[in-house]
Amino acid sequence: MVLLTLLAGSLLELTALRRLRAERELARQKRRAIAAVRSVVARRPTYWEATLPARATLTNFLEANGLSQRAAQAVVQAARPVYNLAHVRAGHRVTLIRWGGKLQAIHYQIDALRTLCVTRQAQGFAAHIQKIHYQDRVASVAGIVRGSLFQTIQAEGESPRLAVKIANIFSWNIDFNTESRPGDRFAALVNKRYLNGHFEGYGRLLAAEYDTAHHDYQAILFHTSSGRPAYYQPNGKSMQKAFLRSPLKFAARITSGFSYHRFHPILRRYLPHLGIDYAAPVGSPVQAVGSGTVLYAGWKGLDGKLVVLRHAHGYETYYMHLSRILVHRGQRVTEGQTIALSGDTGLSTGPHLDFRIEHDGVFRNFLTLNLPPAQSVSRRDWNQFARVRARVLTELQRIEPNPAPAAERASLLGTSVEPSIPAPSPALQPF
Repeated sequence: MVLLTLLAGSLLELTALRRLRAERELARQKRRAIAAVRSVVARRPTYWEATLPARATLTNFLEANGLSQRAAQAVVQAARPVYNLAHVRAGHRVTLIRWGGKLQAIHYQIDALRTLCVTRQAQGFAAHIQKIHYQDRVASVAGIVRGSLFQTIQAEGESPRLAVKIANIFSWNIDFNTESRPGDRFAALVNKRYLNGHFEGYGRLLAAEYDTAHHDYQAILFHTSSGRPAYYQPNGKSMQKAFLRSPLKFAARITSGFSYHRFHPILRRYLPHLGIDYAAPVGSPVQAVGSGTVLYAGWKGLDGKLVVLRHAHGYETYYMHLSRILVHRGQRVTEGQTIALSGDTGLSTGPHLDFRIEHDGVFRNFLTLNLPPAQSVSRRDWNQFARVRARVLTELQRIEPNPAPAAERASLLGTSVEPSIPAPSPALQPF
């Protein structure tokens, strides 16, 4: 009996010893598995993305996110041969890539088509610019203006950026501040850009049409034999003219027109008013209606703060009663460039812009001025232009105002929505 008791006790001790050994082995294997997982995680890159804050330099941004001052400066110096990081802009994406907690790469989105990549090497950092490759799909958009072009575009489920693109094409013919009316009709063929199936923005418009009560306008994108893209009317004349139709970037009503005999509200007598007054809140962006050189920029008596631009072919433009001037004398400016902010300086009855245009020493009525066009399609390019014109005008005629805006809204959210036109012909392939 005693022997059986001793044997049973030995078996229990042996079982307990074996269980203890198994538990220790299991714990050891668990520790090894955890270490292996940690090792894998440490070797796997982690991505952290943010937008660059306002008034931040990339150096300060990197230091605030764990990089030493020395390393941040090394990143900037490495990038300098391919891109100057002093030109970073607020709101652009910055991506930090870390391996094992250590920063290995920095990606900065320069613009919609380029990303700056700075990667850690054995000896410091190296930089290159990577092009972003989008998938372009030709889509059609059409509508009848209700309220304004911008409001209608948004009602169609599109971004206001598309309204800007359409307005820019016709801005030499239509002043969308004063001439666009409810009931106007528009249609466009546009390249929509997608990245990994998500809508990222708009490429070029292949063709566009804007019909008012008094005139129908059509624009065709055509690449000349030199490779330069531009928009032309169906007759081959350029859509672009020497000047834009408005000195203001945003809608403004005309409070006083061109007149040789206008009653002055302050001086209380009749005087010539050789310009156009646009009602505009103080600080509204004022744009150069054409490329030229700054002839005068400063204060000038009753005109208040004044900018005068000299253009080709004997034209000069005047921008009066400004609150702030953003250019200086002798500076070269381009068409559409913001040159000042509107104001209420000088002899003024309230916030507005007094805009004037002079040709060969004589002030003209800007609203009725027959503006000179840019260069037309050349004779050698005419046959190719005629083929492109036939294709895109046929497509434009097929477009009707979209009865189901939700379909277009879905495309903005990245949902796969087929364009409302047939598969593009060779002339309509995305550019």
